[in-house]
Amino acid sequence: MSVAGVVVTHGPNADLERCLAALAPQLDELVVVANLPLELELPAGARLLENERQIGFGANVNRGVAETKSDVVVIANPDTEPEPDAVAILVDFASGGARRGIVGPQLRYPDGRWQPSRRRFPTVRGTLVRRTPLRYARRPFERQRDHYMLNERPDHPVQADWMLAAFLLLRRELLDELGGFDEHFRLYGEDIEFCYRAAKAGWERWYVPQAVVTHRYAAEIDRKLLTRQTLWHWRGIARFVRKHPESLRAF
Repeated sequence: MSVAGVVVTHGPNADLERCLAALAPQLDELVVVANLPLELELPAGARLLENERQIGFGANVNRGVAETKSDVVVIANPDTEPEPDAVAILVDFASGGARRGIVGPQLRYPDGRWQPSRRRFPTVRGTLVRRTPLRYARRPFERQRDHYMLNERPDHPVQADWMLAAFLLLRRELLDELGGFDEHFRLYGEDIEFCYRAAKAGWERWYVPQAVVTHRYAAEIDRKLLTRQTLWHWRGIARFVRKHPESLRAF
């Protein structure tokens, strides 16, 4: 399988440089989509696409994917840094089944701690706890261990509902069939919705812990309750429910 990479960034930073340096040698083609004008020394063979105006994460990913031709596409946040064999492990696993459409690695914090990137599809009740002042009383990381799958740390590939889009390998056939990410999501929720549509279409989503990627996860919406990102999150939740009203049954 040939492999492309798409990295979406809002500006130059040390994280982006580390990401590209680690990722580029593992790919056949690499596209960087800049949501703001950017001066950047790219790895050999990489291409830079600059937006005339800011657009959402999903739209940026779709733009980058459209500029590539490989069999599979790795989408990566600029704050990720894959181990040298991470992409090869993901590709090898994806090639073992025609319906393995989404394959994600084990994410770790910079200090080496495990990061819970494999999660259950959200429920309305659980979301209300996580994204309102209720979280200060209900402590979702303690009471919603099943959502974050905190008690499960498999050492072998297992299926997932959805995984953080910080670093994912996607089959071209899946992207073509689903039409890519929903571009009406500004930020947050597009990865859940994409995995949900994949599940409805019969595509498998796999977590492969042998592939390891460091993720300098900012988690701004987890630290601050009322921010612009929180508004984007709630808009994403509303759009998800409008598109998939049957999901309310999981209340």
